[in-house]
Amino acid sequence: MKLFKFASLLLGASLVGLGGAMVITNPGQEAYEDYATQQLTLYLETRSDEICQDTPGFLQDLLQDQCGTLLRSLLDSNQNQVRQIISRSTERQNFYVLSIYKTNLQIHDMLPSYYVESVGVFQNFYIYTAEQR
Repeated sequence: MKLFKFASLLLGASLVGLGGAMVITNPGQEAYEDYATQQLTLYLETRSDEICQDTPGFLQDLLQDQCGTLLRSLLDSNQNQVRQIISRSTERQNFYVLSIYKTNLQIHDMLPSYYVESVGVFQNFYIYTAEQR
C-alpha cells in the first residue's frame, strides 16, 4: 500500500511538473510570427523557379532570368510586411500548455491562398496541416 501511495504521489508530482514546464514554455504570438515569417520566406525562396514559371508571359519576357533573384530580394527587404500579413491572418487558441495557430494567407483574389495549422509547445512549432486553397 505504501508503494502504491508513493508511486501515485510521484506520478502526480511529475504531471504537475510537466504541466508547469509546458505552461512556461508555451510560445507566444510574437514567436509564432517570427517562425511563420521564416517558414514562408524559405518556402517561397525554394519555389522561386516554379513561381516565376507561373507568371504571365509578358512578365516572363520582361524579367527573363532575373525573376528568382528579384523575388528573393523582395522577400529579404520586406520581412516586416510579410510578418504583418501573417499577424493579420493568424488566429491563436491558447490552451496554456500549448497553443494552436490557424493562419489563412490570402493576399489577393487572383493568387492562391494557403491555410496552415500549427501547434506551439515547448518553445517549438509543428505544422500539422498545410493546404493550398
